[in-house]
Order: sequence, then C-alpha cells, then structure tokens
Amino acid sequence: MSKLFVVKIGGNIVDDTDKLNHFLTEFAKIEGSKILIHGGGKIATCLAEKMGIEQTMVNGRRITDEKTLDIVTMVYAGLINKKIVAKLQSLDCNALGFCGADGNLIKSHKRTGANIDYGFVGDVDIVNHELLKLLLDQAYVPIIAPITHDQKGTLLNTNADTVAQEVACAMAAIFDTTLIYSFEKEGVLLDVNDDESVISKLDQGYYDELKSAGKIFAGMIPKLDNAFIAIEKGLKSVIIGNADHLQMLITGDKGTTIG
Repeated sequence: MSKLFVVKIGGNIVDDTDKLNHFLTEFAKIEGSKILIHGGGKIATCLAEKMGIEQTMVNGRRITDEKTLDIVTMVYAGLINKKIVAKLQSLDCNALGFCGADGNLIKSHKRTGANIDYGFVGDVDIVNHELLKLLLDQAYVPIIAPITHDQKGTLLNTNADTVAQEVACAMAAIFDTTLIYSFEKEGVLLDVNDDESVISKLDQGYYDELKSAGKIFAGMIPKLDNAFIAIEKGLKSVIIGNADHLQMLITGDKGTTIG
C-alpha cells in the first residue's frame, strides 16, 4: 500500500504570504501522493467586516448566513485556493484546485438538530475517493477548499479540519494515509502562551481533561475532535504541529501525535 499525506494548512499561515510560501515550498518537496486542504477564516472575516456583515464564531466554527456563504465561497474556493495552486505550479507541483462541488468531490447535508443554528454549514456525507485516487494516480496534487455541496444546488461552508479528517479517512482504505494538521503553533500546548509546552502525545482521556479545564478551547477543539474521530475510524497516524517544520512533522520528530 503506497503512502499518502493529507495535510491541512490553516491558522495565521494562510494570512502571511511569506509563511505560506515557505510552507508550500516544503509541501511541494513531499515525495509521492499528497493532498492539501486549506481554510482561510481570517481573510473571510476581514472582508466581511469591511462589508459590514457581522461574523459569529462558536467553538471555532463560523455561523454562516447567506451573505457570509457568498464571502467564504469567494475567499476559500476562489482567492486562496487559486493563489495556492499558482504558487505550487511555480514549484513544479502539478496542483489542481477544487471545492466539494467540483466533480462531486464532497457531498454534505446542512447541519440540523444542533442547539445552535449554524446556517449554511455542512456536515460531510461522502468523499469521492475514486476521483481523488484517479487524480493521485495521474500524479496530480488536489488542493481542496472547504466548500461542499448538498447535490441539490446549495453550497455549504464546512469546517476545514473536518474536511481533512473525512478525506484522510476515505483514502485510508486505498493508501497508507497520514493526516497532518499544520498551523502556527508547535503542536498542542499545555499552556497556550508557552510554545515550549508542547504535548508530544495526546490521548482521548488527557484531551477530555484539558478541555474540561479550559486549557484547550476555540479553534483547537474542532481540530482535535476531528483528529480523534480519525483515530476512531482506524487512521493510524494524525500529527498536529507547526507548518514551518512540515518535513519534521512527516517524520514524527516534531509536533503532537494523536492517539
């Protein structure tokens, strides 16, 4: 079974051109099959504020009304996705940009039953692993924006950490798959203000304890929830760490290993 790296890039890296370019240079060096999933929340938030559209985040997840859906679609599936693809092409990495509607890549349904109405937010139903395998077999590198669809003509804003988890788990039956969450921190930190307080290995019990104590909060919650879901689904390797050290995350020499 050949190796596949599913890498999610987010946090402040996407907002910083120099850091993003450094990350993409390292990503392009990964040998063999790879898939990149990206977010871009801060750019979308800034644009929404300029347009006078109020934004609300709950546990790291964006409440998405119709106007906000238009903004995140433009920013995620348009501006950010194509900038990443263009940079990777300059690095001789044959990238193709997608959102979930392209090629019926990721079908979702509008979230229901929650105590909070998240609006046009999608929960993933199925990932088109056959399309991804076809692309990977032809040496293409899929770059996926977290905009999915319900196959009824509606686009849905979907958490990028969740998309990465769903893609990694869908591909695990075909490839020896490693999921990497890369962002601006060194890993999961015991003290959010101390970059040296990296937890090298985090299991479910310790995670629950830290979350209850308020030491893990906001955007780290969906990231870690998805990491543990991936492990529960049988994914062997999930690593969280600093995008500046991508090659060392791949080897497991940096970051936090989940499991």
